[in-house]
Amino acid sequence: MARKPRRDLTVEEQLARGPIDLPFLMLVLLLLGVGLIMMFSASYATAYYDPNVSSPLYYITRQALFAAAGVLVMYFVSKVDYQSLRWLAVPMLIGSIVLLALVITPLGVTINRAKRWLHMLIVAGPTYQPSEIAKIAVILFFASRLSKRETEEKLHWNQHMRAGRVLQTLDDVGFLELVPYGAILALVGGLMIMEPHLSGTILVLAGGAAVLFAAGIPLRWFFLGGGAVFLLLWGVVSFTPYMTRRINLWLDPWADRLGDGFQTVQSLIAIGSGGLLGKGLGKSMQKFLYVPEPENDFVFPIVVEELGFVGACLVLLLFALLILRGYWLALHARDKFGALTIVGIVTLLAVQVFLNVGVVTNLIPNTGISLPFFSFGGTALMIQLAEMGIVLSISRQIPAPKND
Repeated sequence: MARKPRRDLTVEEQLARGPIDLPFLMLVLLLLGVGLIMMFSASYATAYYDPNVSSPLYYITRQALFAAAGVLVMYFVSKVDYQSLRWLAVPMLIGSIVLLALVITPLGVTINRAKRWLHMLIVAGPTYQPSEIAKIAVILFFASRLSKRETEEKLHWNQHMRAGRVLQTLDDVGFLELVPYGAILALVGGLMIMEPHLSGTILVLAGGAAVLFAAGIPLRWFFLGGGAVFLLLWGVVSFTPYMTRRINLWLDPWADRLGDGFQTVQSLIAIGSGGLLGKGLGKSMQKFLYVPEPENDFVFPIVVEELGFVGACLVLLLFALLILRGYWLALHARDKFGALTIVGIVTLLAVQVFLNVGVVTNLIPNTGISLPFFSFGGTALMIQLAEMGIVLSISRQIPAPKND
């Protein structure tokens, strides 16, 4: 039987099969490995003393399975031509908005007084946060639209009418261009605030703002928009007893050290007791039912207690190297869509790390945000690794340096 003639690969297909960026991949895998080890150490006592959990290995077993699945997802995503994400951006954004709307219906799942989750099977099964999908959906949509910013024709308004002259002025100063992006951020952020999910709102705004900034939007709009967002959040916090309580606890967690301030106080004790070199891996005392949920948002204090100031700095250094490498890849991306996408994803990671470390050290109010690659949460971990896969996919198409 004669073989079919082999089809020649297109330029795009050849580029999509290029080598991935090994430094970025190694940093991701290293952080994932360290995160699994520390999550295992932090969660062992919690699982051991929990009567609803059958084994002390409950958390690490689930997390390791999701990590393995996430690495496979990262690999397959890295093999996909990232240009195909352009047409996925709109469906993902619409789908994420629908899911966020479902969260505030009776279908939403409430955990720790926050309604942020949905069941995988609508009414049953594991839970996930639609906000995780919304973050990457906003970034992909913004990157897709803004990558065409310089080639789109500007609208021309009728100068003979007052409304036309006003619209032309607003268009000249760049206001009209920002209206659709501002509307999307307001809609997605508003749905998250209703959960309430302040940290998720901040992350969506940060990711979207990073893409807008990298696309060349003038700085004045960031000052105006940042001021408006600050005033809006201040108003929400002031008139929401739940958030006002958190602000008061942030200012003085010791005032209610046995109540709502207990977690923050024990977190600071864990960090302080770690010293320079720590107590040793697995030797934390605060994880024995002192720090609530040490396997989740407050895993970093256990890292500091066991590995000390030096170990904590090394973990943060790994995050810093990953973030810097990501921005380097953005600078060398093949096209603007790839560059903007990486900027959004890496900024999302950077802000999330900053917020988590800021919360556990009481630098900022408790916002209920996890530490990437370290905190327990299977679906969140898989989405994070899928985002890293997108970055690796873009790295495949970075043009090779020319030899002189």
